[in-house]
Amino acid sequence: MRDSGDGVSGARVVCLGESMAVFVPAEAGPAEGVTAWTRTVGGAESNVASTLARIGVPSAWVSAVGDDPFGRAVLAAVGSAGVDVSGVVVDPTRPTGLYVKESDAAGSPVRYYRRGSAASAMGPDLLERLDLTGVEVIHVSGITAALSPDCLALLRAVMDLPRTGHKVSFDLNWRPALWADADPAVLRELADRADTVLVGADEAETVWGATTPAQVRAVLPNPGTLVVKQGAVGATLLRHDRPEVFEPALAVEVVEPVGAGDAFAAGYLAATLDGAAPSRALRCGHVRAATVLRTHHDVADPVPADVLERLVDVDAATWAATAWTGAGVGAR
Repeated sequence: MRDSGDGVSGARVVCLGESMAVFVPAEAGPAEGVTAWTRTVGGAESNVASTLARIGVPSAWVSAVGDDPFGRAVLAAVGSAGVDVSGVVVDPTRPTGLYVKESDAAGSPVRYYRRGSAASAMGPDLLERLDLTGVEVIHVSGITAALSPDCLALLRAVMDLPRTGHKVSFDLNWRPALWADADPAVLRELADRADTVLVGADEAETVWGATTPAQVRAVLPNPGTLVVKQGAVGATLLRHDRPEVFEPALAVEVVEPVGAGDAFAAGYLAATLDGAAPSRALRCGHVRAATVLRTHHDVADPVPADVLERLVDVDAATWAATAWTGAGVGAR
């Protein structure tokens, strides 16, 4: 294997995980009848890195891709967002993973073709190639743990790193199709070793049987910060020995939900790095998620900084009355 560059120097956030070529139907109808497809790029961790870079937070994406056209496409797409991809390994023997959306409708079935991919061969030695000087957050997700025993060992190595200058952010990102042949019990172990955990309420119920933020906290007693995303209802933030914070989500006319959780994570992390109060950080997450909910893309163009400031600083009543539809952002 070879690195695509020299390291991740200068990044405030390093996002580690697999990204793939994505094929989306370019015409209507069942997948077996579709003959035209649009190739794009997707991956939870690179989505977070790309959103961070687009809103001005220096970020890096670390992974492995094949020495093939899809690998080059992934590197080009993520790099074009302003993300440092110099820590990505190019594997000369294994392919870049891919997945296929069977419909362009919201909630469309997805089929993965990632077994034996370049990223599935990532292991703890990947960390030895990285210069983490100045890095404030390493962001990972539960997806990586499902890819292979080596990838699980990599995530455990991330958790083992001394927290001398950085924190670890862990997004559960439950993907049931990836866990058919693996034990998801390791997700509790990994999440409980992180500093910040982001988890959807629906995911927590499926994986841990936890139906409330308090129950999620009981499952994960150790992380300093726990963010439970409750879909269109809002998000709850829990910290040790501090009051629970809840912020309702913006009302959004949804085009497609894929990638919204990654955008929320990026918005929340960016605001937290800037020293925002928890309630404001949650609102920033909601705004970033809304931009993706309004598109068919996994990563959306960010709202201008002045629009973001106006949105997140309104009073509770105005925030609750705000909707994002095809006509724009305004009172509902």
